[in-house]
Amino acid sequence: MKRVLIANRGEIAVRIARSALASGLEVVSIFSEADRGMLHTRMSHKAICIGPSASAKSYLNASAIITAAIAQGCDAIHPGYGFLSENAAFASACEENGITFIGPAAETIVAMGDKVNARKAAASLGIATVPGTIEPLADVRDATFEAKAIGFPLLLKAAAGGGGRGMRVVREERELAEAFSRASAEALSAFGDGRMYMERYLEDIRHIEVQILADAHGNVRALGERDCTIQRRHQKLLEEAPSYELDSAIRREISDAAVALARAINYRNAGTIEFVFDRPSRRFYFIEMNTRIQVEHPVTEMIMGVDIVEEQLRIASGMPIDGMPNTTAKGHAIEFRINAEDADAGFRPNPGRIKNWLLPMGEGLRIDTHCEAGTFVPPYYDSLIAKLVVHAGTRNEAIERSKAALAVFKVEGVSTTIPFHQSILLNNDYVANDVNTRWVEEVFLART
Repeated sequence: MKRVLIANRGEIAVRIARSALASGLEVVSIFSEADRGMLHTRMSHKAICIGPSASAKSYLNASAIITAAIAQGCDAIHPGYGFLSENAAFASACEENGITFIGPAAETIVAMGDKVNARKAAASLGIATVPGTIEPLADVRDATFEAKAIGFPLLLKAAAGGGGRGMRVVREERELAEAFSRASAEALSAFGDGRMYMERYLEDIRHIEVQILADAHGNVRALGERDCTIQRRHQKLLEEAPSYELDSAIRREISDAAVALARAINYRNAGTIEFVFDRPSRRFYFIEMNTRIQVEHPVTEMIMGVDIVEEQLRIASGMPIDGMPNTTAKGHAIEFRINAEDADAGFRPNPGRIKNWLLPMGEGLRIDTHCEAGTFVPPYYDSLIAKLVVHAGTRNEAIERSKAALAVFKVEGVSTTIPFHQSILLNNDYVANDVNTRWVEEVFLART
């Protein structure tokens, strides 16, 4: 592998370019009209305009991206996260054109992208899944029948979905028909697949995920877990590693379960296996697998001392992961997603031009970003403009270091979520680690 095309934008395109360049690879980037002149294009050996601002005509235009890769002599494509990263047809098209897709095989993306099949795969290994349906629901009548066995409250979920789309909490039977219709329609619009399944809705849970690396030589390694409990409408806001909710025995069990699943499906490259942890019962349940690198991967890198993107490149080149350094977690890391959003206005996106941009500096701080003073934040894409990642010896020390870092992180010209994160760090529930996935919406925002 000598020349890689980065099929993405923003901070993840910059992140991939840095590791690729450090690995001695030539880098080709793509950009839409809205992203002309952005940082990732200036870091690359070659930058190609792939189309207009709209994602459908640029970053989701698979044929144009593959054509560009062939024209530029690229032998690999890194999809990053989002866009085409979990598109099996795109992965197949890469392979058909002699281009290495830096990720798992297309058939693996298909298998784990279907949440019903993924649950079956986990259950076949004895890994607990949240009690619910095994097969997709045929219709509302089928859902009503199954609901009586599962019990209320329950959660309707899209079989092909993720990110909270096609998902509804149903607390009573009289709500089921409308919720099913709305969730199925939303799933069909978002994923082209309206199939639904349901599971018992657990009220007091933590969102825990395990980072996996697996190569073509049969080696599979878990790089610890991340706690992604702080979220709103199923969208993560900040992440931590390791999880202070888990004791050593549960930590070992959940990592072993993740490795077993990755090995059973013959997984290759980086992936994340996600679980919910039920606080009252102290049990964990598999929910899904993301067959790509995650936004929050830096917290794992900070405590493990591993460059996950570099490992992705090594694995895609056919190299084993045996040569990795000892993966023992050191300290605690917290990642803050700095979005161009107004949290006081319901997290409304706030595109515009950044006038002033002052980043914190110091020990244990890392910032992944594509922005600088003068950058225009377009309205067409995700509003993420930076990730502040803070590392320290303990969680309390990381919290204190985070307070200091956020206090000097200045962005003018667009509203950001920095004030929201500052408020979180001052909250006693958060500091005491007494939170669940509903806490932000039902407790924290309700009070403020």
